[in-house]
Amino acid sequence: MRVFTASLATETNTFSPVPTDRASFETAFYAPPGRHPDTPTLCSAVIPVLRRRAASDPDLEVVEGTAAWAEPGGLLRLDVYEELRDEILDQLRAAMPVDCVILGLHGAMVARGLEDCEGDLLARVRDIVGPGVVVAAELDPHSHLTEKRVRAADILAAFLEFPHTDFEERAEHVVDLGLAAARGEIRPVMSVFDCRMIDIFPTSREPMRSFVDRMRAMQGKDRILSVSLIHGFMAADVPELGTRVLVVTDDAEEKGAALAARLGREVFAMRGTTRMPVMPVEDAVAAVRDRSPGNGPVVLADIWDNPGGGNAGDNTVLLRALMGAGIDRLGAALIWDPQAALLAHAAGEGTVLEMRIGGKTHASSGTPIDGRFEIRALADPGWQSFAGSRVTLGRCAALRLAGTEIDILVGSNRTQVFEPDIFTNLGIDPRSKQVLLVKSTNHFFAGFRPIASEILYVGVEGIYPSRSDGSCYTRLGRPIWPFVEDPFAEEAAGPTARSAGRTAPPT
Repeated sequence: MRVFTASLATETNTFSPVPTDRASFETAFYAPPGRHPDTPTLCSAVIPVLRRRAASDPDLEVVEGTAAWAEPGGLLRLDVYEELRDEILDQLRAAMPVDCVILGLHGAMVARGLEDCEGDLLARVRDIVGPGVVVAAELDPHSHLTEKRVRAADILAAFLEFPHTDFEERAEHVVDLGLAAARGEIRPVMSVFDCRMIDIFPTSREPMRSFVDRMRAMQGKDRILSVSLIHGFMAADVPELGTRVLVVTDDAEEKGAALAARLGREVFAMRGTTRMPVMPVEDAVAAVRDRSPGNGPVVLADIWDNPGGGNAGDNTVLLRALMGAGIDRLGAALIWDPQAALLAHAAGEGTVLEMRIGGKTHASSGTPIDGRFEIRALADPGWQSFAGSRVTLGRCAALRLAGTEIDILVGSNRTQVFEPDIFTNLGIDPRSKQVLLVKSTNHFFAGFRPIASEILYVGVEGIYPSRSDGSCYTRLGRPIWPFVEDPFAEEAAGPTARSAGRTAPPT
C-alpha cells in the first residue's frame, strides 16, 4: 500500500493585527519531505506515526511531503498559502499513484481572499487522486468544519482533549482508519450535526470531562468508527463559524446521523455552562494580593492575550496591575518582544540594562514596562515542551527587574505557554514564585496543575472577540447562540443531522 502524507496548518484570528507570512512558518516549523523530526508536532503527528508504521510493515510505503506550521496569527497572505499548498500538491502528483492520502491540518486557516483554506486544499487533493482513493485528515477541534472539506474527505477526526494532550493519540486513530479504509476493511461515512452555537469547551473540568469520556467510549463499537466535537474557533469572522459534532461510521449513515444529532443536542443543552470562570483584572489581583502563602504559586492565565489564539502576546495590563499591587515574587511568560530579546542578547548574561518590555503591537496592548533589568539567562533558540513535542521560543531571555524577584520571559517567537519548563529551561524555578502569569487559555493546565496552589482565568479586554453580542461578526451565514437565544426556532421540526460526507468507494 502506498500512502502520501503532509501537513499544512495554522490557526487564523481574523481580528488579530499580526499578519501571517512565509517567515511565520519558517520560524515556527517547516520541514521539507523526509526532514520531519521523529517527535510529533501538534498538527503533523500523522507523519511520524506513518513513518513508524512503515518501519514495521514491509507492505506499507509512505511518501512524505512538506510539513509546515505557523503560530496562530492574523490573516495569512494568499500568495503564501498558495505557494505552500502547491508545494504539497506537486509532491502528491509526483507520488501518484497512491492508495491513501493522510494529512495533518488545523482547520482554522484563513487567507486574505480565501476563507476556507483547508476546504480548498482537500478539494484539490480529491481532484488529483480521484474518487477511489481514501483521503483522511486530523484536525484541531478549534476549527471550522465546512461543507466543502467534508465533501472532499472520507475521514476527518479532531483531537478530543482541550488542552490538546491527545494529538498524537488521535493521529494514530486517523492513521488506523485511513489504512483500514484503503484496505477495504471499512467503508467510512461521515455525519455532521450543526449545534448552532459557539462556546469554550475545556475538558479539564466538568461537564466536558464526562462528555468526552463518553464520546471516546463509543468509538469502535456498533459500527461507530470515530466521534469528534468540533468546538469552532470564535476568533474568526467566517460564514461557517460554530460548534459541530462529527461522527464517522462504517457504512451506517442513519446511525451516524442519529448519534451526531443526539450528542449535538446535548452540547447545545450545555451552552453557557462549559467555559472556565473568567475574572476581571482587579478581582484577580485582589485575590492573589490577599492570599496567604500556599503550597505553590497561584497561576493566572491571561486568556484573551493568548498567542495560541492568534493574539500578540505583548499585553502588559495584568502584569502591570500585579506589579502595582506589590506582588514581588512574580514570574511572567511569554511576552512577545523581539526587540527586547535582541537587546538582551546583545548585552549578554549578567548585564543590567535599561529596557522597555511589551505593550508594542496594538492600542489595547497596554503601556510598556520600563525599568532596569538584569539579564539572567539567554537561549537561541529557547524551547518548551508540549506533550511529546518541542515548541521553539526563538531568541529569548529571562529578565529580572532590578531589586525584585520579578522575572519576565521575553521571546522573538509568539507562542503560548504550555509547560513549566518554559521557566526552568531559563533557570527560573516556578515553584518559588507567589504568582505565575501565563499567556494561554487552557493548554497550560495539564503542565501547571501539579505545581499550582490555584489556577485563575483572567480576562483582559483587547482585540479578542470575548463579547457575547456578536457585533464584531459580519460574515456569519446563519443564526447561532449566544448571538441568537434560540437559533433553531425557525426550524419547526427541530434540529436535524445530515450525512455530509462523500460515500466511500465500494469495497
